[in-house]
Amino acid sequence: MEKTEMEVMKGVDLKRYMGRWYEIASFPSRFQPRNGANTRATYTLRDDRTVDVLNETWSDGKRAFIQGTALKADPDSDEAKLKVKFYVPPFLPIIPVVGDYWVLHLDDDYQYALIGQPSRSYLWILCRQTHLDDEIYNQLVEKAKEQGYDVSKLRRTTHTEPPPGGDECPEDTKGIWWIKSVFGK
Repeated sequence: MEKTEMEVMKGVDLKRYMGRWYEIASFPSRFQPRNGANTRATYTLRDDRTVDVLNETWSDGKRAFIQGTALKADPDSDEAKLKVKFYVPPFLPIIPVVGDYWVLHLDDDYQYALIGQPSRSYLWILCRQTHLDDEIYNQLVEKAKEQGYDVSKLRRTTHTEPPPGGDECPEDTKGIWWIKSVFGK
């Protein structure tokens, strides 16, 4: 089956997009802990229009996280195509790893989003809450299918209520799986 070019959202207001997003489902990666839960991303807009990215997950009672930055792939384009750059954790030389972050769908209220990238190897369904209405979830899965994704690979992410804070549990300093899970490097 020939894959058509992906349709990407236009006119996304980066300021409104900032804040915390919970991973509702994603394509699993062999580098990501199988028992990872409470996975989330927090985005903060800087004055220079770059975005600070903090990705977190919890596995075996430990918080794993990786930080990076994102910016528009083409500052003159209206399309929501970002380039995300993560740095290998501090115990290794600082090596930037760059990947694509394309907003394929975003609701008018900026409450849920479908994120992909051109190889279609990675897909995320994100929400401002730790749960998403099944009807909306199924609509997003359908949109991903229309964009050429093999949605049978989607796996739901487990969340606990209330979600964990950021600082009260020990950290997993390995962190390298985040890079590999996001970019397949």
